[in-house]
Amino acid sequence: MTTTPEDTSHPPYTVRPATAADLEGARRLMLDTFYRDFGYGYTPAWHRDVIDLADTYLHNPRHLLLVALHGDEVVATTGVRSVGPAHPPHPRWLTERYPSGTTAQIVRVYVRTEHRRHGLARTLVRTACDFAAATPGYDSIYLHTNVHVEGAEAFWRSIAKEVFDARTTGEHGPGVGTVHFEIPMPH
Repeated sequence: MTTTPEDTSHPPYTVRPATAADLEGARRLMLDTFYRDFGYGYTPAWHRDVIDLADTYLHNPRHLLLVALHGDEVVATTGVRSVGPAHPPHPRWLTERYPSGTTAQIVRVYVRTEHRRHGLARTLVRTACDFAAATPGYDSIYLHTNVHVEGAEAFWRSIAKEVFDARTTGEHGPGVGTVHFEIPMPH
């Protein structure tokens, strides 16, 4: 599966499932995002999958790591994992609504700053949702985001439905405005 984002005004991108050769570039992009965009760095409780991308994404048929390449450089990522939100820090009712195993959680939707606004995130998320719809056993597509990251809230509101605005709960601590979303399952 290789797709091209809708915006063709920028040099060509290739969007496809990650291979072992892509993992170093994907990990570098993820870690850069944690430090530069999020401002709090690598947090083991939240980012464990990033350390072992191969076992998490490449060796599990219900998981997927997508990459967008510009030439040979990984410039964007998106993942699908068969885990729901964890309690704590998330409310119990949310973990019951999105149980692990039947929930396709969209994760690691990151685009390098200089490659934003070219349709990469939208293409990656659409491809991830198509994967979830084609994978037996998934009933829902869930994600949560830090709306303090520039553009995140508007992007997710354009393709997903808000389930819970947790900003007032402080579930992830200071500086993290978490909002939970669901994306309709493609048919």
